[in-house]
Amino acid sequence: MKGAEEGRKASGGPGRTVKERFAGRIEMVVPARQNEKLRRLVEQVNADDELYALWIAENVTAIDRLNMTDHGPVHVKIVTNLAVRMLRLLMDHGVEPSVVKDYGMSKEDAEVVVALAALFHDVGMSIHRADHESFSLFVAQSKLKAMLEALYSVAEATIVRSEVLHAIIAHRSGGEPLTLEAGIVRIADALDIAKGRSRIPFEAGGMSIHSVSAAAIEAVRLEPGEKKAVRVIIEMSNSAGVFQLDELFRKKLAGSGLEPYVELEAQVMGEEKKLIERYEL
Repeated sequence: MKGAEEGRKASGGPGRTVKERFAGRIEMVVPARQNEKLRRLVEQVNADDELYALWIAENVTAIDRLNMTDHGPVHVKIVTNLAVRMLRLLMDHGVEPSVVKDYGMSKEDAEVVVALAALFHDVGMSIHRADHESFSLFVAQSKLKAMLEALYSVAEATIVRSEVLHAIIAHRSGGEPLTLEAGIVRIADALDIAKGRSRIPFEAGGMSIHSVSAAAIEAVRLEPGEKKAVRVIIEMSNSAGVFQLDELFRKKLAGSGLEPYVELEAQVMGEEKKLIERYEL
């Protein structure tokens, strides 16, 4: 499972020093297009050792201490790019972001909200997995304030920070996104499932429907939809991957506010791959 191994490699593994864990640092790359604020934001992020250390700490909690899937910089990079891509597809379809509708801000500002929420959505796991969405709020607060004051007036920075914090807390299980941007982050988080990168916790190396279905997801792509704004295309090597979509994606989409805008297509590519040879209980 190449994707899962990338996340574990970024963690470094037990016994590694902080310096060793920073070696091979992963750079955040988010296509800015003509969005100067997003470009400057990504520059800030890539120069921020404190933020990168938080991503490492949340990954140590997930991988080294709880034996879960990757929640570190690889996950953050994937979710951020999925979220920004989804927002742009929605805007291309004429869907209005909440910061535009409610505050008269720009589409570029909506991209900043989505990118920041994705970048910070799991930082609370640097403290604990339980209720990490709530912990993420106060861990992110001061970092967001410093980053946004370099891009906005105090009043605008306060609004953007509030929108980001809402998107962070709304990605939790049972969360209630009240903005388009929050719904996007909630769904993007659920779509980091390719190559064994399931968002459903399961014992690493264990044999269960969780691990088998996770191994079946080969790729996730976002494209303009035929009937709706966004089409999520899931490529599978085995139909067991449907479990991931039913247990995770469907539940995250429900209540996200994006139900009218997102369609999903899942298909087994080529000959169906055998995922297990034998199962004994």
